[in-house]
Amino acid sequence: MRHRNRGRKLGRNPSHQRALLKNLASALFLTHRDAEFDDNAPKVKGRIITTIAKAKEVRPLVEKCVTIARKALVAAEAAEQFETDAERNTDQWRAWRKSDNWQKWCAARGPVVAARRRLLQLLGDKQAVAVLCDEVAPLFRDRNGGYTRILRLAKPRLGDAGTRAILEFVGENDRVKQVSAPKPSFEDQTEEVEDEATENESPTASTEEDSATEETSADETPGDDADAKS
Repeated sequence: MRHRNRGRKLGRNPSHQRALLKNLASALFLTHRDAEFDDNAPKVKGRIITTIAKAKEVRPLVEKCVTIARKALVAAEAAEQFETDAERNTDQWRAWRKSDNWQKWCAARGPVVAARRRLLQLLGDKQAVAVLCDEVAPLFRDRNGGYTRILRLAKPRLGDAGTRAILEFVGENDRVKQVSAPKPSFEDQTEEVEDEATENESPTASTEEDSATEETSADETPGDDADAKS
């Protein structure tokens, strides 16, 4: 019995397990990096393919990291109103360092620094932490949990036939349902046919009436002339 043996060993010792999970989480975050001139550019942003066991094991770590980065967005926005646009080591920047805005900026920026240090401790990759805080966290600003999903693949892995799965962020590769227009009912169709029939008949009826009036006027004209002569 496996009482109090939480998690999956994945055939590795504890240190190797932690390194594996860090690398998988960092790889998922790094898919959002700017890889325009990178030889190993990701095919799809916000998605990695691994085994089903690894995906289920790394998912809690990814969710935790996104939550930490998302909560730090409020402090980052609050600190923006006290920062300066001046370049470093310029006279304007030195004046800002001596002002009260710098003290306020440091106080407001403290939670952001603490969050980034905690993320660096969990992931161990500075680039992944920067991409997470700058690119991934703003995508889930209004979402409380449930940032990822796991999709099982039908085709197994070559070699050991391991079950593969997709671990991806929600909201990016979602399928959009195309709602088609409702089909008209039988009554609507019959009404449309009747309307078309009346529209087609009305011009012919008017032309027939016009021709009939012309004929009657032509027949009456000679009689009137004869009466006038008599």
